Amino acid sequence: MNDENISKLKALRLPGMVAEYERQCTLEDIDTYTFDQRMSLMIDAEFDSEHNNKIKRLIKNANFSESSASLTQIKYYPDRHLDKALITELSTNSYIKKNRNIIITGASGSGKSYVANSLGVNACHNGLKVNYVRLPDLLHEFELSRLQKTYYQLIKKYQKCDLLIIDEWLLIPTTDNEQRDLLELIERRYRSGSTILCSQFSTEVWHKKLGGGAIADAIMDRIINNSTTIFIDGKVSMRSQERE
Repeated sequence: MNDENISKLKALRLPGMVAEYERQCTLEDIDTYTFDQRMSLMIDAEFDSEHNNKIKRLIKNANFSESSASLTQIKYYPDRHLDKALITELSTNSYIKKNRNIIITGASGSGKSYVANSLGVNACHNGLKVNYVRLPDLLHEFELSRLQKTYYQLIKKYQKCDLLIIDEWLLIPTTDNEQRDLLELIERRYRSGSTILCSQFSTEVWHKKLGGGAIADAIMDRIINNSTTIFIDGKVSMRSQERE
């Protein structure tokens, strides 16, 4: 093993190649490998290392509420009436490429957030940039950004991601300023990204919670007409079922 080579690879920040080089040095039959074979293995190891690290960064930066959520762990209990075929289709991330939205509705504890987080983590594994935020936190960010004069930087942050997940959507009615902020955000994302909205309320009552006026019309038009809806049924909370 050449320690100088390892030091140089570490200095170049090539951890995958370092690990593979050290592994190769432990192989008894390493002399049977050609130079190209050894180099190919090292390049593949570095590529995989960089790919995995990128995924980890994307997941960390997304600020998921459940960063370990996985589509493979979604429970299809009969009473939930979850469409497995639809979830499988969404796992391809084609809806993101088409800038389509997803609306997930259901009672508290039905597992809306888990499904949304699972879709988000899945998108990260495909190299896509995702942001997760609760609506109360998002509205507070808007308010704070005005005071700090960073409003448009905040808008751009949420506009630029491939997938934006807004949880706890419209738990309470919104103010005039909040409605304008939401319209600005939804309008900017309309043709540039996908948005997942998780709500305890069906879309029929959203209009009133958004003020019931022209701004509500505009927000609803940009969301509803380009969306797929997932309703999660079930009378027993997922939290209760998981404890049993």
